[in-house]
Amino acid sequence: MNWGKVFYIFFTLMSLTTSAAFLYEHTIVALFIAGSVNVISTLLKIGVRNVLSAELLAGSLVADLHLIPAFFVMQFSNNEKLAVGLVIGAVIANIYTIFVTMIESAKEKVDF
Repeated sequence: MNWGKVFYIFFTLMSLTTSAAFLYEHTIVALFIAGSVNVISTLLKIGVRNVLSAELLAGSLVADLHLIPAFFVMQFSNNEKLAVGLVIGAVIANIYTIFVTMIESAKEKVDF
């Protein structure tokens, strides 16, 4: 089992689920956790050298650039509607990243 890939996919899925958790419970703590997990996921994608690594990193950066401003909007201007809109954009970017990850996994050669 490739533990690097396990952690990589774990944080990719956690990015999506923690963002979805904020959509359920609109708290600054949930948004901070979602942003933090997504930044960790982005950092893990920097070292990936796959065929679609640029697409994976780009999708993760898009999610970061939605979650970080959403945190500041929620913290400083308390504009919940704008923060939710930005998090929805991050969720879409994370879904895109998961689809690209699935395509990348399907393209890998499996050795038994």
